Amino acid sequence: MKKFDKDRLLLGVAGPALALVVAFLLTTLVLLASGLNPIEPYELMLDSAEYIDVQVNIVNQTGTYYLAALAVAIGFRMNLFNIGVDGQYRLAVMIAAVVGAAVELPGPLHVLLITLVAMGVGAMWSGIAGVLKTTRGVSEVVSTIMLNAIATSLIAWLILPANLGVQIPGSNDLTTGEIPESGWFPGLETEGGAIYGFTFVAFALGIVYWFALNRTRFGFDLRATGASESAAQASGVDAKKMVLTAMLISGAVAGLSGLPLLLGQTHTYSLSFPVGVGFTGITIALLGRNNPLGILFAALLMSFLDKASADLDQFGYPKEITTIMKGLIVISVVVSYELVRQYGLRRQQQKVGEELAAQAARKNKEVAA
Repeated sequence: MKKFDKDRLLLGVAGPALALVVAFLLTTLVLLASGLNPIEPYELMLDSAEYIDVQVNIVNQTGTYYLAALAVAIGFRMNLFNIGVDGQYRLAVMIAAVVGAAVELPGPLHVLLITLVAMGVGAMWSGIAGVLKTTRGVSEVVSTIMLNAIATSLIAWLILPANLGVQIPGSNDLTTGEIPESGWFPGLETEGGAIYGFTFVAFALGIVYWFALNRTRFGFDLRATGASESAAQASGVDAKKMVLTAMLISGAVAGLSGLPLLLGQTHTYSLSFPVGVGFTGITIALLGRNNPLGILFAALLMSFLDKASADLDQFGYPKEITTIMKGLIVISVVVSYELVRQYGLRRQQQKVGEELAAQAARKNKEVAA
């Protein structure tokens, strides 16, 4: 049993490790083909990461990416591809910012209200895709892609000054108004700046995710339905209900993705709020193999690539190097996981064959005796 667990652990680590190595090598080839030094950009990023303020930025970004990746991973464990995390995250944080700026409550209640609104809006937006899938059989991939586009247009309309937005004097930027200080989430002050308090909530949710998925009946039903809806249905699990529930929870977690930044720094939603977080979350969930610890390391890596590459252009290297590497990681993950899966199957078949041969040898020995 221990040997089997060891093999499974090695195979689990082999996929991400192979993907990163391949992505690194391919990025190096791209730099060489562009006539650039293939090593210096990595050295510059490592040097940049030695500064405390950059480290704080990496940790803060990790919290946001971690939540987005958890939202994606919940869908993946249910065999659902929730591509709509980006739209769910942006619409949720925008509405939460509007509500947060419109009321004044005692600190904990104010933060709780903003959090619940963000979760509710995210769940509602992803729930649309869940209802379409369970009632009309519409693929969640198609519906969530469409909902992303709709969310973008809806936000652009809602943030107009004639609706819910506020025009900043002397600027073309539009915001939702500033949340009163009672709605700010206190952070951890360091020499390099403040680590968002909600970042620690994000990491705590990783523990909740692991416990719910591996130590509860709900988690078993979710994983069973993801593995085989027909088998789960035969064992008494309402597969359609699980699909809808998984989409709702995925959307609720996606809605939290913008809160570390909203409650820890900006205290308002504006046109400059980050986009593409949900799509990065897909990469992180894939690289982390839907495991909360693997997702954490993958989120740290993506945050490092984002924040440590900010000054590359000052040394003659395009910052888009990190974008290329992220794309290559996605491709490499798909290929490497398939290679590792096939190797694992061959390894398992080999072990079964060896065991059968050993049993046959023991039987022949007993007969001969």
